[in-house]
Amino acid sequence: MPPIVSADITARARQIRMVLMDVDGVLTDGRVWFLPNPSGGIFETKGFDSQDGIAMHWLKRYGYLTGIVSGRTAEATAERGRQGKFDYVYMGSTEKLGIFDEILEKSGCRPEEVAYLGDDLTDAILMKRVGFAVAVANARPEVKAMAHYVTVARGGEGALREASEILFDARGVWPEILAHYEVELPKTEA
Repeated sequence: MPPIVSADITARARQIRMVLMDVDGVLTDGRVWFLPNPSGGIFETKGFDSQDGIAMHWLKRYGYLTGIVSGRTAEATAERGRQGKFDYVYMGSTEKLGIFDEILEKSGCRPEEVAYLGDDLTDAILMKRVGFAVAVANARPEVKAMAHYVTVARGGEGALREASEILFDARGVWPEILAHYEVELPKTEA
């Protein structure tokens, strides 16, 4: 169920054409596991939320462009980007502004047509420039203070799903998603 938001948030969400996000702390809880591999080296892994995963597919179904802008390079992130059918996957730079400008140029989107989900200071520079800045519940206080919306869900626990439901509700497609899965909301008494 989409959260109830202000008219300002709904107006911002209605104009969004692209959803960009950080990974560690947003699509994950921020933890990275280093495990031994059979060759004696180290294998890195992280956990992703399945409800965020279905939100990624719905974003594509309803025509949103999507992208990852992550400071860390990781095979798990690349795979999540592939599975989520992301249009843009950038990894390995904490300097995100140049990447953002490149994505805008490639996509033809204006900054006000972009939503960005972040959790840390490296995300702040993009959050200041987008039409809908979303901080996850576990974001740094400075990042929460500059966000248009702070999720109830923590990163890695459905924060992307929550933000996506706001977008779908603002565009009027949430009832269509429910109908697709034959979900009926309980009737409310007048």
